[in-house]
Amino acid sequence: MIELSRLHLPHGITLSCRSAGAKGRPVLVFLHGFPEAAFVWDGLLAHFAQPENGGYRCMAPNLRGFELSSAPTEVSAYRPKHLVQDIAALIALEGSLEGGQIEALVAHDWGGAVAWNLAASQPHLMKKLVIINSPHPGTFLRELQQSPSQQAASAYMNFLIRPDAEKLLAQDDYKRLWGFFSDISTSPNAGGWLTDAVKSQYRAVWQHGLTGPLNFYRASPLRPGPEIADVVIPRELLDVHLPTLVVWGMGDIALPPALLDGLADYVPHLQLERVEGASHWIIHEQPMLVAQHLARFLAN
Repeated sequence: MIELSRLHLPHGITLSCRSAGAKGRPVLVFLHGFPEAAFVWDGLLAHFAQPENGGYRCMAPNLRGFELSSAPTEVSAYRPKHLVQDIAALIALEGSLEGGQIEALVAHDWGGAVAWNLAASQPHLMKKLVIINSPHPGTFLRELQQSPSQQAASAYMNFLIRPDAEKLLAQDDYKRLWGFFSDISTSPNAGGWLTDAVKSQYRAVWQHGLTGPLNFYRASPLRPGPEIADVVIPRELLDVHLPTLVVWGMGDIALPPALLDGLADYVPHLQLERVEGASHWIIHEQPMLVAQHLARFLAN
């Protein structure tokens, strides 16, 4: 059973959360991406809360700006340091019975951007890291600076920062947003999981507003354009020394496999699972395969 709650953080941000499993059990935290929300993890929350699958306390917050979480109006409020602060505070509260440390942080897409940063800067908060189709900032910066193919693949970001992006995305029953689920995939099942019931879940999230989610892109320096040539990320924000599992749907057009090249230079304790026939939306397409990879990683 999925429980809904609102978690009030010490620095004034409230995150609407979905959870499963008993408090006091080892904690797994799941972070979603764009244009999604915490509900995409419901199947995995319920799965890993079951005693036969570890009996974890599973928590999936809606990131700031999404659904019913706090949505500051200033673009600057969506800079990485603030996003990281939110999840660090959540972990401190949820992991308090485990000495402030959770078993694993599991993240996809924009959630992964937050997770990479948090794992590099505050590794004491978690025992393990799991990333699903979310580029490491070091390899992503390299590809944005050097690879015309990655620059082209990421060109959609420059649409999402337009001042009229909210209006354009909402037109014709969110026609452009539905396109995200098929346009950045070469999976043979691209979009096949997008049933009327799932669409209703997405509409319910998007109707709360798109400005917060789009501000993630507006606040980020990692996007195509002449400014990317001057971006430098300090090495201490790139190295992750935690045991890390990366699961990658190889049919991801926006985030092609070249982003995996050199990843081990930043993540020495890396386990990489490449999944053919899956796309950026692997969590929807093959949820039980994701669960199997995660279960094996947690068990080791």
